[in-house]
Amino acid sequence: MTTSGNLAIIGGGKIGEALLSGLLRGSTPLFTADQIVVVEHYPERAGYLQDKYGIKVVDIAEAAHNSATLLIAVKPQDIDTVLKELSEHVRAEHLVVSVAAGITISRIERGLPAGPAVVRCMPNTPALVDEAMTAISAGSHADDDHLQHAQNLLEAVGKVVRVPESQLDAVTALSGSGPAYFFFLVEAMIDAGILLGLPRALAADLIVQTAVGSAVMLRDSGEHPVQLREAVTSPGGTTISAIRELENHAVRAALIAAIEAARDRSVELGRAAEHG
Repeated sequence: MTTSGNLAIIGGGKIGEALLSGLLRGSTPLFTADQIVVVEHYPERAGYLQDKYGIKVVDIAEAAHNSATLLIAVKPQDIDTVLKELSEHVRAEHLVVSVAAGITISRIERGLPAGPAVVRCMPNTPALVDEAMTAISAGSHADDDHLQHAQNLLEAVGKVVRVPESQLDAVTALSGSGPAYFFFLVEAMIDAGILLGLPRALAADLIVQTAVGSAVMLRDSGEHPVQLREAVTSPGGTTISAIRELENHAVRAALIAAIEAARDRSVELGRAAEHG
């Protein structure tokens, strides 16, 4: 199979639109608008996507007939309907890339008896601002070329790593749910600023920019988080007093336990999804 050719995005929701937008932008976009079609059942949404991006909205049969790569971006509860429709049109030479949360490779492969290559992807919501962290895993018929093509698609909205599917529950707990942990922390810090007498808007500006700057330092400095934290922690100063309180309240242990709980819940949901 060649992974060149047209792309069909099945599902025009937020993630589908984020991928569509990312693939069409940039100095060297991977596709032009006439090389991408979208399958979207809601007429109002379909009209919006056509008007904004200049793409064509088609049904699944036309999408499969004219596209080498099928990117499934529907909600988990819609996957059975999509697979049933696709099964009549998918060929073995197709590449199926799924960003449907919690839907295993084996379930997709069972639903598409033609035996196409399947790559499962776990992006997170920063895909909406081109800062996603996505993990991808290969199905039984997918080779390095298929993985590379899927990686190229998802890199349009952020960074991509390759992992075995067995690690996707841990990935879900860390990066999939991860933005919520940061938002929760930022929310608490803003509340603290208000408690200390700052206006809400000012507290939000202080914390949001601090979060952005800290993230960039983590990404670009090459230093371990411990080193960066120690650089802010002077002997007998304000930061070490705050750190002591965080340790007294077992914040580190609580965060580890929370991420472990997220992993366990991901396993449970995956088992439930596997059985329909």
